[in-house]
Amino acid sequence: MKLFTEQQERRLLAQGRANAGRERTEDFKPVVKLFCPWSGATWLLSELDPDDTDIAFGLCDLGMGFPELGNVRLSELAAVRGPGRLRIERDLHFRADKTISAYAEEASREQRINA
Repeated sequence: MKLFTEQQERRLLAQGRANAGRERTEDFKPVVKLFCPWSGATWLLSELDPDDTDIAFGLCDLGMGFPELGNVRLSELAAVRGPGRLRIERDLHFRADKTISAYAEEASREQRINA
């Protein structure tokens, strides 16, 4: 499975372009939720870097109780293989109901992403 659809990629890129080089950035809703089926790792992604579309910005939680906003390299996520050659997957049913910073605030309190 691809990490996100073409429509999601266009939206991630548009949101990345909107915030590129700005001092005050817009607080977008995440576009896609990725997860690791054999662990508690989760990524809520809201933007793609328009200069390097292999880099996404979002809320990242490796399942160790320390979720944080930051960048992730998509090629690294795509290369991960788990038991039985499982891969990082996209949550097909995810619909964001708040901004990325609201998810981050909640994740900081709960020590995990609730999405």
